[in-house]
Amino acid sequence: MILEESKTKIQTDPITLQVMTNSIYSVADEMVAALIRTSFSTNIKDRRDCSGAIFTREGQLVAQGEVGTPLHLGVMLPAVQTAIKGVPPETLKPGDDIAINTPYPEGPGHLNDVTLVSPVFYQNELMAYVANMSHHVDVGGFAPGSMAFGVWEHYQEGLQIPPLKLVKQGKIDEDLVRLITQNLRTPVEFRGDLAAQIAANNVGETRLNSLMEKYGPDIVLHYMQEIMDYSERRISAAIKKLPEGEYSGEDFLEGDGLSSNPIAIRVKVVLQGSKIVADFRESDSQALGPINCRPPSVKACAYYVAKALLDPGLPPNSGAFRAIKVLTKPGTLMEVQFPGALCNSNIVTTQRIVDSLMKAFLQVIPERVSAACSGTMNLLNIGGRNPRTDSLFNYIETYGGGQGALVNSDGTSAVQMHMTNTRNAPVEVIESTYPFLIHGYGLVAESAGAGKFRGGYGMQREFEVLADRVTVTLSSDRFKFSPWGVFGGKSASSGNCQVIFPDGTIEQLPSKVTRVLKKGSRLVSTTPGGGGWGNPYERSPEKVREEVVQGLLSQESALRIYGVVISNDFLLDLKATLQQRRKQSQPTNR
Repeated sequence: MILEESKTKIQTDPITLQVMTNSIYSVADEMVAALIRTSFSTNIKDRRDCSGAIFTREGQLVAQGEVGTPLHLGVMLPAVQTAIKGVPPETLKPGDDIAINTPYPEGPGHLNDVTLVSPVFYQNELMAYVANMSHHVDVGGFAPGSMAFGVWEHYQEGLQIPPLKLVKQGKIDEDLVRLITQNLRTPVEFRGDLAAQIAANNVGETRLNSLMEKYGPDIVLHYMQEIMDYSERRISAAIKKLPEGEYSGEDFLEGDGLSSNPIAIRVKVVLQGSKIVADFRESDSQALGPINCRPPSVKACAYYVAKALLDPGLPPNSGAFRAIKVLTKPGTLMEVQFPGALCNSNIVTTQRIVDSLMKAFLQVIPERVSAACSGTMNLLNIGGRNPRTDSLFNYIETYGGGQGALVNSDGTSAVQMHMTNTRNAPVEVIESTYPFLIHGYGLVAESAGAGKFRGGYGMQREFEVLADRVTVTLSSDRFKFSPWGVFGGKSASSGNCQVIFPDGTIEQLPSKVTRVLKKGSRLVSTTPGGGGWGNPYERSPEKVREEVVQGLLSQESALRIYGVVISNDFLLDLKATLQQRRKQSQPTNR
């Protein structure tokens, strides 16, 4: 039963709280669905590198769409607050949209994540904000994709958009859009994705107005606060169940693109009562290359780990963050100072922050923590001139790897983990949109970390460049330091990327590089697997045999790693049996 509006204090009841929670979160989900369906670029419409959310009129996060990246979960909050500070509420009118992409002082993790913030008015009164964050394929700068290595200043990374009204009372400011697109390599994609962002926020505004019309604005505003308080109670209760103490974790990045020296990320997790403190102040100094973080990205990692380990079903919002305090130190990798370069922090550094946190929580709740995942989003940015259209293009994709094994299950193969959950771009889409020919795409045999439960397998994609000259940026890691196993589990294989030139010569690329390739060159990108859990000798022999049949594990490895003997005769019989089962399971045409 929905409560009647009261001139005094509105009383909260659990049924209405659940109704309003589902209603408001469905608005965020519908925003993201509209954004994906109406977007122009492959990166959003196919890979879904975007997020949508609802905020209070004070700029507090109430709800985020289920389809969206965990990294955006943390950085959207300060981005929206920076936006409404730069464009004060009293200057806003219905139909206005604020754009922002600057990480300094507080905002998105890098310039590509253009954020659009829209006020929601009901009967001419500002009630809330809706916002979405989308990774645009290019925002200018040194190289296509705006995430180059070899840069050391934020100015080299692309066009900075401070908080400004890009849409005024429903009308796009074409002068500003022309100024922005003049600095971009792919203006058509930018305009198309911007239009999708505007449409998504329009959906959010309409749906929130419908909720206020149905239940009354006082009820909706009241339960926005109650939703956040509910999340705070849940996360606080989960933290109280953990043993108090201090737990440390450390992991390393493999250089910054200018140097190959290891860079340490160190965290001390303090559990006390219903609070968590994640202290990163002992991490190494900020790097010269573009892998540094601003505090919002670090906080996003801490929020993600706490939610994933303590209460996976927790509604993500500002209330869920109140019990978690993140400490960083100016001038370190975790709090780079302006104008330090940071465009690849989302791709590389945030994954290693999670690994460091996971090592700390392994000492507290090992049954909920996985072994190391592939540890990199393994991003490829490739740009040049498309000979089919004679226009500039930019291909961007992050390649999934192996998930770390869990206490009771194998890791998933060829998926994105932790701070991103984007999808892969289908081969057909790649070949029809870009001047590439895909020669291979599949799992990498022998790449999973062995254990009682094995990690997931990495993946490999090989494609040929059909354009005359392209610029390639590889943003990866775990080429040297393999994803680790736990409790007797083995490390997974590391990643690598190589170029096969038209004359047949092969060059191994470093994990972080920007360089030029000519027509006919082939790029072979291989991602790491996931670490294993437990003694490999305790693994089920049936599972080992199955992977040998699938070609993911050799007979020699089955014996050497798992102690499982598989004869040639047995293997032939097993393959025949499996083939017969497949035939029997196929539908019969009538």
